[in-house]
Amino acid sequence: MIIFKGSGVALVTPFTTDGVNYKELDNILEFHLQNSTDAMIACGTTGEAATMTDDEKNSVIEHTVKTINGKIPVIAGTGSNNTKHTIEMSKEAQRLGADALLVITPYYNKTTQKGLIKHFTKIADSVDIPIIIYNVPSRTGLNILPQTLAELKKHPNIVGVKEASGNISQIAEVSRLCVDDNFTIYSGNDDQVVPIMALGGLGVISVTANILPKEVHNMTAAFLEGDVKRSRDLQLKLNPLNKAMFMEVNPIPIKTAMNLMGMNAGPLRLPLTDMEPSNLDALKSKLTEYGLKIKA
Repeated sequence: MIIFKGSGVALVTPFTTDGVNYKELDNILEFHLQNSTDAMIACGTTGEAATMTDDEKNSVIEHTVKTINGKIPVIAGTGSNNTKHTIEMSKEAQRLGADALLVITPYYNKTTQKGLIKHFTKIADSVDIPIIIYNVPSRTGLNILPQTLAELKKHPNIVGVKEASGNISQIAEVSRLCVDDNFTIYSGNDDQVVPIMALGGLGVISVTANILPKEVHNMTAAFLEGDVKRSRDLQLKLNPLNKAMFMEVNPIPIKTAMNLMGMNAGPLRLPLTDMEPSNLDALKSKLTEYGLKIKA
């Protein structure tokens, strides 16, 4: 089962000083519906899930599901380094109506490749909705190997991987071993979308799409329609902005950019802090270069 093709946005969570700003979340969701986003990913890294309570995460997932109302898939980030807790959150996300789950590899305590197979299998056994595994070694300190994914894809509920290893050779091997009508790769790096789609991927879970949803959609749609040149040209055009979105740890730049543009994404939660002044100036310059108006 393929959950979506194209551009899935890794949604920010708009905070107030003491909670979630649901009115602004509604505005953000409507912005994406009006600008061709193909899937919503709630409570992932970009959504600052690490500093949200379980109640907040469940509430954001429920609110997103109800607001989207089946128009496009809603994928809920439910992963942690605790298998039991991940199962609890995954079951709740399914109950709340999520179409699929995004589950990160365990971090800090990490595990072996055998442990990864047991971890993800146990989670997949506990739910009846599809799972995308999230591989981001730079954050977790743990890389999921292609052979491990090949074993995991045998489970009918494990249908894809968000690949943010940055290792194109590894991703090519994942494609060789795993990609078919029931399993796909999504780019987890905005600057590698077209290369990964050239290896058999079907799209991206994007940070940049928070501010340029139509452009990221158009890039993926062009590739899927066979216009590789247009897709490549759009990738290369976006890459300087993609780079700017990671000049400090995600989601600091993207949330700052949204606030600068008047989208009211709200404050970051500690340990994340405001951008360094020199980086803020560089971000403002890059937004202006792309024709994005700064209102704040």
